[in-house]
Amino acid sequence: MKKEKTIEVLNSLITINNDRIEGYETASKETSELDLKTMFAKFISTSKKCNQELAKEVNMLGGEVAKGTKTSGKFFRAWMDVKAALTGKDRKAILNSCEYGEDQALDAYDKALENDLEHLTANQQTMIIAQRTFLESDHDHVNSMRDALLNA
Repeated sequence: MKKEKTIEVLNSLITINNDRIEGYETASKETSELDLKTMFAKFISTSKKCNQELAKEVNMLGGEVAKGTKTSGKFFRAWMDVKAALTGKDRKAILNSCEYGEDQALDAYDKALENDLEHLTANQQTMIIAQRTFLESDHDHVNSMRDALLNA
């Protein structure tokens, strides 16, 4: 197992969590609805916790922890800004944008678990699976809130 590839995989997950943090900070600014702000704060907290665990692993391997975001994340945040502005900060539009971001985060975790298992220790795999479970719960929460609007 090459340390460099392990660090790369862990940093890719740090980056997607950085995207999530920035995306939800943007979403929180775009709404005045308290329940959404509370939900976004919880999601930011989830990603910060994930990043702490991932960074600990990167540091133990002697690597440098990723600081930035993905280009796709920047696109997601910019799109969310435009969409929120155009729709008058519409709750459904914000939730749809959040769902898209959640799909991207889950996809990043799925790719790591499908394509990079040989680069991860058993403990790292367990950590990533647990983090994916938290992200999936957040994704499902966004979906349920959006679906409640559709059924109202």
